[in-house]
Amino acid sequence: MTPELARDRIIETEALAARYGHVQALQPTDMHVGEGELVAVLGPNGAGKSTLLRALVGLTVSTGMVRFRGAPLPRGNAVAVAARGVVLVPEGRGVFGPMTVAENLELGAYRLNDRSEFERRLDRVLGLFPRLKERMSQTAGSLSGGEQQMLAVGRALMAEPKVLLLDEPSLGLAPRVVSGILETLGSLNRAGLSVLLVEQKAPLALELANRAYLLSTGRVVAEVDPREIKSHDDLAQYYFA
Repeated sequence: MTPELARDRIIETEALAARYGHVQALQPTDMHVGEGELVAVLGPNGAGKSTLLRALVGLTVSTGMVRFRGAPLPRGNAVAVAARGVVLVPEGRGVFGPMTVAENLELGAYRLNDRSEFERRLDRVLGLFPRLKERMSQTAGSLSGGEQQMLAVGRALMAEPKVLLLDEPSLGLAPRVVSGILETLGSLNRAGLSVLLVEQKAPLALELANRAYLLSTGRVVAEVDPREIKSHDDLAQYYFA
């Protein structure tokens, strides 16, 4: 790979694979996200989408290679991966229920010692999600599902990620709430944030994405231009080809 190509690809995998016991959940996979891109990963339940994200950040034992701006990422060390700027918002939100909204957001910037920078990041997050500003003293577990998803994304943004990975952010949420969250993600991407978005709701993801990978039974079956996908039938042809 040339140095120019390495700069264009903020994160990429080479033969990344993972298994759970005897089950090969993710076949050797090559994929990438370019600087400033929003890339969607689509596929049915059990396709390997969540495993891909977990393998990328080191939460699942894997083989193969993950590179960040051309340099290998640490393997099996999710904390070190996050410190490099690759941050995951997990499926199910993963907020700390007994802690307040403010405390959850503070955790997102736990490595930061500069108070003025912390306040700048906090103001930015609360500007993106004003609902959280009204609930700073509430426990995260008392929030609605949509508010918890806002908090999960906001906590990730407090780390100032270079690449934001999101696993099914629409799961279990009302369409109006999902639309608002995805609009915010689109705005962040247009401002330069690289995003890898795993979604089951393909139309929502394709509206935002520059490119999309389609997964089925643990392998990439296609890389597509979202503009070419007009219906579920267009997607189905790849899965059943």
